[in-house]
Amino acid sequence: MPELNLTRILRSNLVAQPDSVPATIESLGGDIGASDVVVYLVDFGQEFLEPLGDYSAHNELPKSEKVASTMAGRAFLTQEVVTAQRPEGIRMWAPICEGSDRTGVLALTLPNDDAPRVSAGADLGVIAGYLIAINARVSDVFNLHRRRQAMTLAASMQWDLLPPIVFRSPLVTLAGLLEPAYEVGGDCFDYAINWPVLDIAVMDSMGHGLNSAILAGLAIGCYRHDRRHGRTMEAMHRELDETVKSRYEGAAFVTGQLAQLNVETGRMRWTNAGHPLPLHIRGGQVIGDFACRPTVPWGLGIRDDGPDVAEESLEPGDGVLFYTDGAIEGRAGTGGGLGLDRLVDLVGQTASDQLPAEEIVRQVGRAILEHHKARLDDDATLLLVQWKGPA
Repeated sequence: MPELNLTRILRSNLVAQPDSVPATIESLGGDIGASDVVVYLVDFGQEFLEPLGDYSAHNELPKSEKVASTMAGRAFLTQEVVTAQRPEGIRMWAPICEGSDRTGVLALTLPNDDAPRVSAGADLGVIAGYLIAINARVSDVFNLHRRRQAMTLAASMQWDLLPPIVFRSPLVTLAGLLEPAYEVGGDCFDYAINWPVLDIAVMDSMGHGLNSAILAGLAIGCYRHDRRHGRTMEAMHRELDETVKSRYEGAAFVTGQLAQLNVETGRMRWTNAGHPLPLHIRGGQVIGDFACRPTVPWGLGIRDDGPDVAEESLEPGDGVLFYTDGAIEGRAGTGGGLGLDRLVDLVGQTASDQLPAEEIVRQVGRAILEHHKARLDDDATLLLVQWKGPA
């Protein structure tokens, strides 16, 4: 069986148009005898897989696939190849990832299911992820195909602030989620792995909409600036407070938490600026929360003796769930918010199923939206960190 020519793939992409990725993948699929090739991108709400059209072929665009109830969705959720017998051959669906971040699914038909051919089809999904990641830096076509509805300006600004919402390494996994995906305004998170330390920030800006998004942009920018200058977590905490206070003169604030996890030892240090306490997950259950004496939110002027820095030692397999108050509060059409007890139950139910971190936050996020009948009063953000243990 012919093999994929990686050199040809990389060279062909050097001068290709960004929106030619589907055509490139289809051409490469011909090397392994693949036909009916479709590239699907998951929408921002992670409910549908949207086909990325090969407009150069003028073919009819395939239909969207539901994440929850289709073969393509199963490949997306499990991050494993799924196959089915068809009259024309073997239909297979392979996950597409941009690094660790699950992006979509590649569907194709093979003449048979011999192992080398199926393996090459899976490799083609990996290649699609890299081509999308490279070309998404210079084209909006991929972002637009992930939108099932108009996105507010505030939400667009927030999504542009985010790092990849999934990160995996041999020692630690991180997965985040923002809801409502197309209207989120003030919530955001950030992280960076500067070995052996994983830096984490979760923030919730005062208010809603555009003003809240602008405030979030200032806070995240300040945090990244100080982190990249190698400042201590305590100094970053203080600088966030001073920056927001100097710009808004006490009329606006941001709650949040900063954390640093040593991924080789499991030691976590963190500070708290008036934010809900993170949950501690062990053995598939929430066993409590992590306490830390908070300062006032950033922008209101912390005391001279702040911030306190809490320390925790994680055990291999432990998880830490950071969240914003929108995950448990609100009143949209329900008579009340989800509540902390219900959030704990949901996290325990999904974590006990040994699901990957990104699927835990996706399912919990779906439950939060369903509780509020898809209309949240406030942004809801989840950020789950799972420490696997020392190498």
